[in-house]
Amino acid sequence: MTDVLIVGAGPTGLTLACDLVRRGGVRVRVIDRRSAPHRESRGKSLAPGSLEVFETLEVAGRMRATGSMGLVFRKYFDGERIKDTPMDSPLFMGQWQIEEILRGRLAESGVRVEYAAQVEAMEQDADGVRVALADGRTLRAAYLAGCDGGRSTVRGLLGIRFDGHTDGEQAMVVADVSAAGLSRAYWHQWFTSDGGAVMLCPLPGTPAFQLQASPETNDGGERVAPSLESFQRIFDRHARMPGIRLTEPTWLSTWRVNVRMADRIRRGRCFLAGDAAHVHPIAGGLGINAGVEDAAALGRALAETLASRGGEHALEAYEAERLPAAARLLADTSARQERVRTAVQEPGRGVETGLT
Repeated sequence: MTDVLIVGAGPTGLTLACDLVRRGGVRVRVIDRRSAPHRESRGKSLAPGSLEVFETLEVAGRMRATGSMGLVFRKYFDGERIKDTPMDSPLFMGQWQIEEILRGRLAESGVRVEYAAQVEAMEQDADGVRVALADGRTLRAAYLAGCDGGRSTVRGLLGIRFDGHTDGEQAMVVADVSAAGLSRAYWHQWFTSDGGAVMLCPLPGTPAFQLQASPETNDGGERVAPSLESFQRIFDRHARMPGIRLTEPTWLSTWRVNVRMADRIRRGRCFLAGDAAHVHPIAGGLGINAGVEDAAALGRALAETLASRGGEHALEAYEAERLPAAARLLADTSARQERVRTAVQEPGRGVETGLT
């Protein structure tokens, strides 16, 4: 029987899997409902604390070799360049690159992610957890970790509440695009006196930028669905650089401010970590990093229990540590978000105001 079944192969689930297998003797299985790995930038920064965890997993060097530090934040206001702000940290790289490195480390230990594995039902008994998949297979494990994102199937099946709110007014369109002719030495941040914004952050090792922008609205005031044509109109309006054309969109989405957390992150032999346990504003770029911290704490608790050292106390300690940490995270990132919203109304200030 598998010791730990991990549902979700994002940064949180992969970090947990790598942490458990490095300890030796822990039988791990990782499943994901996607049909294959994605190549989307999503969360794009790693804080020093995450790199410390990755040092223990022997992948921090690979992260640094792939990512980029020392990025300069270039701020514009009403089309004019105002200020450059050099930033020593965090380490910038696309989320798909982080996941690729972690999958590679896991494969070196003989564990590979099993894709197209959608969880449909779960039940627990005194000895373990039984999971039914949509394709008819049944899996069994001593413990289960739900690392399957903000719309977590595991959380729903466990009947765990996800308390909080969604701010329908605070929304942003995001995408991965190319922008030939635009310098890749800067995270370009254009803000306008009417409250609009568009930002293009270079993704290291690729020709792409991650685009973040205020949504476009139509004549009726309704938000326009993300598209390359819409992104170009947004860019032209706020950046006012007619020579730059956006091309090759590989990921298009809409992000809304969600401030939610699970009312508990353990039910019996099942646990939640990462976005399955908490979602929050993006100011400060703490999303992936909070999931990595969850994974490190859960890996420690499960390993101690499986080695017959920590028992029930170690499992209780995970929730006792990480649930209050999630509450602090939501409060902190909400404050950072408000700080950024206020700061960018002043020429020369940008998202760096949310990093401290």
